[in-house]
Amino acid sequence: MRIITGQFKGRHFDIPRTFKARPTTDFAKENIFNVLTGHIDFDGATALDLFSGTGSITLELLSRGCQQVVSVEMDRDHHRFIQQCVQKLQGEGHSLNVQCVRADVFRFLKSCHTPFDFIFADPPYALKELPQIPSLIFEKALLKPDGIFVFEHGKDHDFSAHPRFINHRQYGSVNFSLFR
Repeated sequence: MRIITGQFKGRHFDIPRTFKARPTTDFAKENIFNVLTGHIDFDGATALDLFSGTGSITLELLSRGCQQVVSVEMDRDHHRFIQQCVQKLQGEGHSLNVQCVRADVFRFLKSCHTPFDFIFADPPYALKELPQIPSLIFEKALLKPDGIFVFEHGKDHDFSAHPRFINHRQYGSVNFSLFR
């Protein structure tokens, strides 16, 4: 797993082979972040990374200068791996405001009352509750007025009818729906 750009550009973290999580490919991650530069300034932003998996997006957001990142992952081993990656960077003298939360995303969303500038969600593509996630984000008012929500999903889902939908991007088998 590689950090694309920013303060930690080029840093690599070896993902254990036993992990089930599929990190967003470097190709898809680089392209979606290129699109996002026209929508949001990450420097000083607050961000929420849901279904964090390997922490690839969390680390990318920290590298791009986010003031605060909340990373939510339920799997114990994945959560620990994200914490270890963050600790590695902090051990090099970097002050990072990141909160790694080990929790079920849906329970976390019910109790969260803090709006964010940027939200990224990458649930398992086969998750039966996947279609409800965009509505949950907006019902809870978790996105600031000028914020952006990026939702990674498989090709079987189309969110273009959602009232807050603004764009769709596809990179190989990876689909991103953007909401504002």
